[in-house]
Formats: sequence, C-alpha cells, structure tokens
Amino acid sequence: MRAQFDAAWGVTLNPEPGLRIPNMFDAALDGSFKGLYCQGEDIVQSDPNTQHVTAALSAMECLVVQDIFFNETAKYAHVFLPGSSFLEKDGTFTNAERRISRVRKVMEPLSGVGDWEATMKLSNALGYPMAYEHPSQIMDEIAALTPSFAGVSFDKIDRLGSVQWPCNETTVEAGTAVMHVGRFVRGKGRFFITQYVPSEEKVTRKYPLLLTTGRILSQYNVGAQTRRTANNRWHDEDRLEIHPHDAEDRGIRTGDWVGIESRAGQTVLRAVVSERMQPGVVYTTFHFPESGANVITTDSSDWATNCPEYKVTAVQVMPVAQHSQASAGPSRAAGTPSGGDRRAVPVWGQSEWQRSYDAFNHQQLDLLARASKEAVANK
Repeated sequence: MRAQFDAAWGVTLNPEPGLRIPNMFDAALDGSFKGLYCQGEDIVQSDPNTQHVTAALSAMECLVVQDIFFNETAKYAHVFLPGSSFLEKDGTFTNAERRISRVRKVMEPLSGVGDWEATMKLSNALGYPMAYEHPSQIMDEIAALTPSFAGVSFDKIDRLGSVQWPCNETTVEAGTAVMHVGRFVRGKGRFFITQYVPSEEKVTRKYPLLLTTGRILSQYNVGAQTRRTANNRWHDEDRLEIHPHDAEDRGIRTGDWVGIESRAGQTVLRAVVSERMQPGVVYTTFHFPESGANVITTDSSDWATNCPEYKVTAVQVMPVAQHSQASAGPSRAAGTPSGGDRRAVPVWGQSEWQRSYDAFNHQQLDLLARASKEAVANK
C-alpha cells in the first residue's frame, strides 16, 4: 500500500507511524518536534493540561493555524491562514452512515481561497508541487489509492445523490447500504485480551473529589462557533456542578465562586449545587476559554490509544472569598461575539492562570486589531 502512495506522490513514505497529539507536545518540549500545521481544531482549549499544551506550542519553531476564527490556538501561531465556512466549501461530506454527499458553496470564500487551495499553496511554497484545479480531482486520487472508495466520484454522487463506502467493483453502484450482511466484510471478528490498567488518578486527603468534564447541548465542543451566537442565552459560562453533600461540607451555595485545584493546576468557577452528580464527583463543561476547565485536567491518557483522561481528575474544591459587587466591580467585561475577552470570573477571584490568560488574551486581541488596521491602511 505504501508503494502505491510512493508511486502516486513521487516520494518514499516513512514506514514509522507518526506521533499522536500528546506525544507531539512531549517531543516539542524535548526539542525534537519543531513545527505543527493545525487545521480547524483548537487544541489549546480542547486538549488536557492547558499549561503543558501552551508550553509545547511556545517551544515550536513554527506553528501554522488555519481556521475561520481567531481561536485560542491561533494566539500562539507564527502564521494564521484563512479557513472557509461550510457556506464557502466545495467538496464532499461523509457522515457516520458512511454516506458521501456533495457540499456546494453558495458564496465565494471571503479570503478568496478554499481550504484545499490554501493547503495546496502552502505545499507548493514548501517545494512539494500540487496542481489540483478542483476538489473532484482530489476525490479521484482518493478513489485511485483507497480500495473502499474505488467507485466514488463527483459525477456518480451528483447522479445518484449520494453513495456509501465501501463503493467499488464488489458492491452495487451506490455502494454498501448495510455492512456485515451474512458475513463480516473483513472476515470473522478479531478479539484481543487487553490488560486493564487502572487510572493513576486517585482521590487523596489533599484531592478528595473526582472531576469529570463534558459538553452541554447548546454549545458545541470548545464553543468557537456556538458562543458567537444567541446560544449563550442558554449557557453563557462554564459552571462547576457539585453535590449538596459535598457543597454543605465546604459551605458552598449555588452562585458562589469556588477554586478547583488538581495536580495539574488551578482555576475558579461559579458553583451550581446539583444532585445530577454523585457525592464525591464534580462536573463542568469546557466551552469558554476563560474558565480554564482543561487547566485542571491532567495529561494522563489511555495506554493503548493515548486518548486523554478527561473523565477522571482528582481535585479539591473550596470557596473563594466573596467580595461585594460594589467593591469588586462588574464580574464580566463587556461581552463580545467571540466570548474570548469576556471575564467570567471577577478579578478579585481569578486564579493565577486566569489572570495570566486575561493579560495574554488582551495582548493578542490588541495585536490583531493593530494588524487589521495596518492591513486596511495598506490596501
């Protein structure tokens, strides 16, 4: 299979697997991982142990970020490339049903180039020639090199409406509607006995609670898109849910600011006393960057896949000294569509990380505003 790609691309592929994301960060801090090209993902906000991630990105010689928003990762980038929204894209979308459908742009990208064109321009500038003239040519290359996509083409998708992979000479024209009928596509299922390795995160006298993180319906993932919308009416900040038993032991009431400390770091959130959580477990979301939810999650991961351990972090939760609103000033700065420079925590209650983030964020937004003014002036 590598030989086919070698021939098609005119290169010799490295037979060694590449690094997984957590390994990239470790290698960057060791000095052996020099650069990263990040498309459409905000690893500074989404990945665990935020301070470890930002230290790794800061250690790299070149970080290129391509996105439709100036997200948290972009604030560490040496180069920021424009991304295109779904309304500006031309290509295909493959869903969880294995169904491949066409995506057609309804407007030209504001930047003047689509995502694939930006990547192609970068590749050409780096010395590896790409000469695609349309996304259909990229799909043709995928079909030529990937057996399960051998029968996929834009013409077929346009004619049939959609196709489902596997789609090749062994299937009907529209592909495989239902997998594993009568037999498994790859033969019988293969089962492996794997050793159970318990989490190293244990509750102790210092960290007696377990933190688990997750999402809420009205905000998507790190909120880069949804917190720029009216969805903030339903969920406008990350809050820490704590069971009444644990709250009573600590003198915490709904609405109180509380400090959360783990082996990785500290942050401050507003509390919600809730019976949704079991005693001994606290919960928060990670949709707003200023909350620092992933500052306190550790970089522990599954031994087999390196999937981060977001669901088990030993923490302590204690009240933060409450100040009167009159003396503290407003608990939020003026809201913005991005949510990026709102302050969810009053200055008097911020953790050291949140104070540092606040200063860094304002610096980056000021630099962005200055660069925008210069760009307009130079037109």
